[in-house]
Amino acid sequence: MGKNIETICVQGGWQPKKGEPRQLPIYQSTTFKYDTSEQMARLFDLEDAGYFYTRLANPTNDAVAAKINELEGGVGAMLTSSGQAANFYAVFNICQAGDHFITTNNIYGGTFNLFGVTMEKLGIECTFIDPDWDDEKIEACFKSNTKCFFGETISNPGGAVFDIERFAKMAHKHGVPLIIDNTFATPINCRPIEWGCDIVTHSTTKYMDGHATQVGGVIIDSGNFDWDAHADKFPGLTTPDESYHGLIYTKAFGRQAYITKALTQLMRDLGSIPGPQNSFLLNLGLETLHLRMARHCENAQKVAEWLQKNEKVAWVNFSGLKGDKYYDLAQKYLPNGGCGVIAFGVKGTREDAIRFMDNLEFISIVTHVADARTCVLHPASHTHRQLTDEQLMEGGIRPDLIRLSVGIENVNDIIADLEQAMAKM
Repeated sequence: MGKNIETICVQGGWQPKKGEPRQLPIYQSTTFKYDTSEQMARLFDLEDAGYFYTRLANPTNDAVAAKINELEGGVGAMLTSSGQAANFYAVFNICQAGDHFITTNNIYGGTFNLFGVTMEKLGIECTFIDPDWDDEKIEACFKSNTKCFFGETISNPGGAVFDIERFAKMAHKHGVPLIIDNTFATPINCRPIEWGCDIVTHSTTKYMDGHATQVGGVIIDSGNFDWDAHADKFPGLTTPDESYHGLIYTKAFGRQAYITKALTQLMRDLGSIPGPQNSFLLNLGLETLHLRMARHCENAQKVAEWLQKNEKVAWVNFSGLKGDKYYDLAQKYLPNGGCGVIAFGVKGTREDAIRFMDNLEFISIVTHVADARTCVLHPASHTHRQLTDEQLMEGGIRPDLIRLSVGIENVNDIIADLEQAMAKM
């Protein structure tokens, strides 16, 4: 089959044989039958590949994971039940109590809380850095027990563009992998592995699904990080796992060591697998991802330009605008467009921002982002309400910030709704 990304969206992951369903089937079964006890035992010992319990693996899930893996250019992928689960597993797969990792401070509020509060309770320390700091200041944050560096290709909700090459070189200099959440850009507009990223995550709930029908996540392993070269840092991958009779992941699975450990150890013990029905719905979204992302970006560019000229708008953050702080980085990493999400503020108070949103007609106020329908959110009041104003500002999220997720409707209708809502302010 063709290897262009559009073809992978439509055809990847599931290639039926003679007489098999053309569309990916939903394997709605918890268990799978074998003829002998020995066959089952070999699966449990990781000596054979196959299916025996859906918490570990399911054919529907695996086909969709294979498609996303091919889209991102990895060596293996694992679906999770949410993007939060994907980010937790991605870090926890190489961290344990007493370890440390680094992340940018402008990440999604839920991830900020996961890293800064919940994982702290597990004994894993996280340092939040400002990506605008110089290299020397950021490198001073690395410690002997630092295990990874985390960032978002396009930050949610601020729209900052992550300098992948810069931070990949920095992470590798200190012997740790770079993990990037690529949810907003999707592999249609950016493939972080090609710029030096080691592990990619997504909330598949967003653009990949595109219709707000399922919650899910995914981890993709580039296979490029040399765990054995830093064996002392990553004993979970380079020393015997007694829960599998002393198996060593790097020796048994080579470039797929990281993603195999995530599946056979973390998913085995913690669950968080998506249901086959959810993966089936995700696959339907993936088949049109390349078409939808082009329309999201086209519409968002026009809306951002309209907002920029509007006298009632105080500021606009959108990397597609010339003069935007991240315009040059976007031209490098996102030459075909970034995403449909715009951050802006209206002139006035926080209450004025809320009043504007309440005046909207078909543009919905929802917690969601990055699907076919245009929607809006006030992060300080909603997704990031657990943060203080000081924490919001440290993360590049102004208290008046409005997150507008531009959909694939007619752009003139989107602008008309924004215009009438502002006229009523």
